[in-house]
Amino acid sequence: MGRTLFDKIWDSHVVFQEKDAPNGNPSLIYVDCHLIHEVTSPQAFAGLKQHGRKVRRPDLTFATMDHNVPTTNRSLPVIDGDSSIQMHTLRENCTEFGITLFDMLSPQQGIVHVIGPELGLTLPGKTIVCGDSHTSTHGAFGAFALGIGTSDVEHVLATQCLWMHKPKSLSIKFTGTINNRPGISAKDIILSTIRHIGISGGIGSVIEYTGEGISTLSMDQRMTICNMSIEGGARAGLIAPDEVTFDYIRGRPLAPSGEELEKTIEYWKSFLATDSETCHDKSVNMDLSRLVPQVSWGTNPSMVVDVTENIPYPEEFADGNVEQEKSARRALEYMDLKPGVPITEIDIDRVFIGSCTNARLEDLMDASKLLEGRTVSSRVNAMVVPGSQSVKRAAEVRGIDRIFKDAGFDWRESGCSMCLGMNPDVLAPKQRCASTSNRNFEGRQGVGGRTHLVSPIMAAAAAVEGRFVDVREWF
Repeated sequence: MGRTLFDKIWDSHVVFQEKDAPNGNPSLIYVDCHLIHEVTSPQAFAGLKQHGRKVRRPDLTFATMDHNVPTTNRSLPVIDGDSSIQMHTLRENCTEFGITLFDMLSPQQGIVHVIGPELGLTLPGKTIVCGDSHTSTHGAFGAFALGIGTSDVEHVLATQCLWMHKPKSLSIKFTGTINNRPGISAKDIILSTIRHIGISGGIGSVIEYTGEGISTLSMDQRMTICNMSIEGGARAGLIAPDEVTFDYIRGRPLAPSGEELEKTIEYWKSFLATDSETCHDKSVNMDLSRLVPQVSWGTNPSMVVDVTENIPYPEEFADGNVEQEKSARRALEYMDLKPGVPITEIDIDRVFIGSCTNARLEDLMDASKLLEGRTVSSRVNAMVVPGSQSVKRAAEVRGIDRIFKDAGFDWRESGCSMCLGMNPDVLAPKQRCASTSNRNFEGRQGVGGRTHLVSPIMAAAAAVEGRFVDVREWF
């Protein structure tokens, strides 16, 4: 019987499974790489100390500061007391337990899901966990990567293993490509996908993304796709590794190199793919031939429409589902939007280009090309936050920072920034933001703030015009 890519990774990492209850009881899974940050780790370390336990594999544990770090001048003290305490605590814990830390002043510091791949920690076939929902990002490399809670963080620190029930498998196949279609991006692919399957479409599943629409994407684009798997309810997202993956890994500082890497690549090629004729538990097909830029209008990532469309009526969005209709009405009230209004008539106050979804070098390059020779609207406050210090340096070498600054963007240090309201970068109540992040929940970017999810080039165009526009018209 054939196996899926996920089956193969899972089976090769099972430490213990009761034979008479493969689906009824959880399995004990070995963890190859544990990523931690300052927000979800303090309680886990406190638990270790309380019980006199050590970190089982400090050599497989890597830490960074990202959620709370200020993105302004880092030579200044951190003003927020809670943030300062959390970062200080992480530094102390890493020192005590011998864990590698990329702290606020490290040249490798950045968002955990950006630095993992760029350092070479993220590799095909690995199991990777982190106390953060968007750990699914690493699945773009053919790794089983998932977010875990604080109690599980403690368990992995202590044992290097994780108890969990095996998820189901969901295949999403994309026909057509976005190649040679200016204005269309990977962000549009995943937003339209979540719009189609809904925020519960992937519950209890690991999504494997396949088809020409995926194989023709770059690694930065694939990471955007897998990053938002959790927003469709999935436990994780997976893309089978290929030559694009292997080329990305070559030369990464903490990845294997030379003959060792090439032998490992041959193994990955022979093993890390879903067997032909294998059936997933569920399958979905998506056609990219008619995909247009997407814009969210509500308060979850399934509340999305084409930029050419109008704000939907609640009953239209709900399609007969009473709870969905209630949710849509509440979302419209919170977002202060009226049904039937064209998306292109929505004015914005802020623009945020950043987050673990869209703050990699390719994202910044795409947005900068659109901004060259243009200026941010006088009524818009726009900022760009590179996903890591490495991304920031690479962008500055290419003059990308200068393009953003000349256009009127604020060029920042790396961090999670305005993706979530846990640092100084927040929206004021009732401010409306075009954001390249992954969540548009109520208050996600600041109490009372209103978030519209878009791609980097859509955000850049909105910054210039002061409202949403169909960016395809700019090419």
